[in-house]
Amino acid sequence: MNIDLGAPPAPQTQARTHKLWGGRFGAGPTPEFDALNNSIGVDFRLWPYDIRLSQAWAVALWGAGVLTLEESKAIETGLETVAVRLQGGEQPQASDEDVHTLIDRLLHEEIGDVASKLHTGRSRNDQVSTAARLWTIDVCQQLDSALRGLQRTMLEQASGLEAALMPSYTHLQRAIPVSAAHWLLSHFWPLERDRARLRAAHRSAAVLPLGSGAVAGCAYPISRILIQGTLGFDALSPNSIDAVSDRDFIAEVLFAATMIGTHLSRLAEDLIIYGSSEFGFVQFGEGYTSGSSMMPQKRNPDALELARGSAARMLGNLTTLLATLKGLPSSYNKDLQDDKRVLFDATDTLLLVLPAVSGALAECTFRPERMRAALSSSMMATDLADYLVRKGATFREAHGAVGRLVRESESTGQEMQTLPFSSFTAAHPRFSEDVYEALSAERSVTHREVEGGTGPTAVRAQLEAAQAALAPPPTPRSTNTIP
Repeated sequence: MNIDLGAPPAPQTQARTHKLWGGRFGAGPTPEFDALNNSIGVDFRLWPYDIRLSQAWAVALWGAGVLTLEESKAIETGLETVAVRLQGGEQPQASDEDVHTLIDRLLHEEIGDVASKLHTGRSRNDQVSTAARLWTIDVCQQLDSALRGLQRTMLEQASGLEAALMPSYTHLQRAIPVSAAHWLLSHFWPLERDRARLRAAHRSAAVLPLGSGAVAGCAYPISRILIQGTLGFDALSPNSIDAVSDRDFIAEVLFAATMIGTHLSRLAEDLIIYGSSEFGFVQFGEGYTSGSSMMPQKRNPDALELARGSAARMLGNLTTLLATLKGLPSSYNKDLQDDKRVLFDATDTLLLVLPAVSGALAECTFRPERMRAALSSSMMATDLADYLVRKGATFREAHGAVGRLVRESESTGQEMQTLPFSSFTAAHPRFSEDVYEALSAERSVTHREVEGGTGPTAVRAQLEAAQAALAPPPTPRSTNTIP
């Protein structure tokens, strides 16, 4: 069954209540408290995972002798029916405090009082952590897929730019000629590191907390190993106090999301600058741009600007969670209820932004002639210094000699390759007639064949390494199919 991880529907209003607590209270909560406390508007999307873990818990309770086989099967079957109802559009009621209350209410409607036995030995503390971890495992896979999509687009564009030369920039000042493919691939590898961070977050999430109870562990001899295998977790949490409050896995996803947002912002910034009339290296398409309400000639790179802006939301979500966690005492506290709000916002945003950036990049037209026109002889100053070093000069004296040539070029308004040979010999006696060859952008690039450099062979090797990085991963075990 395909699960929609999107936003929940609005709860329906109904007076009847069905809470999982309240026996020691003489009166019900106020409407104001319910408005603050109820989380169904956020955690509704966890229902497929809560169904799965509840079915596994029913089997574990049978194994522990708490349920009969008939009771366990009735609960499993009832949960399947609840899943069908929810998949079919069943709406929460205003009285549903959270997704767990919702499912418990629907299960009672389906199978009656035997549903009351399901919550034996477990708490919403370990229940919600388990559901959130299952959801996180799936969303990490979705984010990885979206990142691969953007990387494939980068690789397709870079493959056509191997021979195109452009200025590189440091401090936003022209530096040394590079292959345009080399520049574009400089944005590929940060995304590859992001994928590694997502894999680490996936591993962190794949630790089962169910069986930890509210804080001290389950009082019944349930098999946590059986639940682990059923739900597809990699390991068991070793400490029940830690397990119910551990949100490291969410912090790790949010950090990965923040880094992804940062890397998308930097790519967007480069493209926005290079797409300006002053640069003209890139021409934007029409599918991911907008026009001006006043100026008919405008084509604005809105998708890229929105991607750049989304990085701030990623950082805000990460900061929100870390600021919450750092002030909490051990074990579960209700502050943790907001962990899903920032998790969902960050991942929802990225799952919108990543395809848009990929689409915007795919429809960009790169203009090698404008890139080439931006090259100037002063950008080969380092190559001139290297030339002198190869002739036997020290790099310090070579640096000074070339600096004097650059100053002469600027003061006379001449490109360095048009300076007379006497200017070169005056700057340093080791200059020979072949000095003008060192002022070639092609020569500059071909000298940089070190691994990871911009030389043609090095860039070809880099493209092949990027292709290898995008080789299809092993098919993961599904975690979003309801039994």
